[in-house]
Amino acid sequence: MYDVEEIAEGIVAREGGYVNDPDDPGGATNHGVTIHTMRRLGLDLDRDGDVDAQDVRVLSRDQAVVIFIDHYFDRPRIAELPAPLHATVFDMYVNAGANAVRILQRLLRDMRIEVGVDGLIGPQTISATQQGLSAAPDHFVDAYGIARRNYYYSLADGRPASRKYARRRDGGKGGWIVRAEEFISPRFHLTEAEHRERTARWG
Repeated sequence: MYDVEEIAEGIVAREGGYVNDPDDPGGATNHGVTIHTMRRLGLDLDRDGDVDAQDVRVLSRDQAVVIFIDHYFDRPRIAELPAPLHATVFDMYVNAGANAVRILQRLLRDMRIEVGVDGLIGPQTISATQQGLSAAPDHFVDAYGIARRNYYYSLADGRPASRKYARRRDGGKGGWIVRAEEFISPRFHLTEAEHRERTARWG
């Protein structure tokens, strides 16, 4: 079992370096930390009186790891979920914020386990998740990963500008889908043909 710092370092490696893609609502991003997060935290790293793209550029990997642990693992209470879910929910929280928890809560409701869908981890969600994992110990983490993958496809269905994150130019799996499948057992990965069929409607 990885500890939280190892998980965070893996997320930083997965996210990559500085990018400022106009199609990405997150804006300027470095090591997965967005300019919006840095502004919210007041991280004026170059001490010029504002938080802008230059501050994002100079953010270090170590600083990103600390931000992720403090604000995307500890603060949302991911540590209180069952340990097998830590890596995948943490990774998704960095990528999608509270939607990571809503995906979990909707999965639990699909299993007919009573839980509110509010994006918050509290006693009800913790108890429901423990119940879900106990009911399907060999499949629950995969089921969450599959729900993540479906979420990404759904986002791309509704926002054409985001399709490049789910499908490469050559039609293969894009970064979002590859990322989700890192947390899904290989037997549940989509084949390239299945992926192409799922995205064919995009034209």
